[in-house]
Amino acid sequence: MLFLILSIICSVTVGVLFKFSRKYNVSNTQIIASNYVFALILCYLFFSPEFNDVGTSAPWGIYIAIGVLLPSIFLFLAASIKHMGIVKTDAAQRLSLFIPILAAWLLFKEDFNMLKVAALVVGFPALLLILAKPSQNTENKWIYPAVVLLGFGVIDILFKQIALYTSLPYTTSLFVVFGIALLIMIGAVIYEVAINKVSLNIKNILFGGLVGIFNFGNILFYLKAHQAFVQNPSTVFAGMNMGVIIIGSLVGIIIFKEKLTKMNFAGLFLALVAVVLIVISQTI
Repeated sequence: MLFLILSIICSVTVGVLFKFSRKYNVSNTQIIASNYVFALILCYLFFSPEFNDVGTSAPWGIYIAIGVLLPSIFLFLAASIKHMGIVKTDAAQRLSLFIPILAAWLLFKEDFNMLKVAALVVGFPALLLILAKPSQNTENKWIYPAVVLLGFGVIDILFKQIALYTSLPYTTSLFVVFGIALLIMIGAVIYEVAINKVSLNIKNILFGGLVGIFNFGNILFYLKAHQAFVQNPSTVFAGMNMGVIIIGSLVGIIIFKEKLTKMNFAGLFLALVAVVLIVISQTI
């Protein structure tokens, strides 16, 4: 249970760091690039990837797709936290679990029981209620959490496809994906510096280092939690998604004084119900 709690804390902390970084006039591009530098170093130290096994037969198409999507969605995550807050962004990210469930049904022809249908029926209004703002508010940047939801859902599908490629350890594939993501972000930083004349700044590297450490910690402890609960993976799945929604909401409301309406609270409650329904559906 300790690993699961640590994974939840690391996940929420990434959002907190992006929220705090707003006060320091930082470059999210440089932060995310630095994040992958630190994540790669930690991945190498903790997982000892097997580079000799990475050949032309590896799923490079999927690697490249995730390597491009990860930093892109990370940028939208940062923008969503800035414009919509931690509460709504974390909830949208966790509701992204509906994307792979729909894909499993529509694309991979997996069985779709009534509990999963009920979860989707509950989850859709949950998302609308979470992202809703009073009608007089014209600053509702709902597009950011919406892209976060869709993006992380697609990334989850692609990672599941990598997991099916058993010739390579999953952690080695993770290192390759991080490497591609870093190359993408180095290109973005070069463009930002050369074209937009944005200066490199040590504070971006520091924030990026912290994001990288907690981002990697989230992955490491999540994998360890699955190893600890190998006979009951639904416990980890439920605990992670519900934990991030609850802890993220408490942090956003208490620490950052984010304003939520009754509709938003109703949406968060429905999101938790939807997660519970999905977990139950996977255990029967």
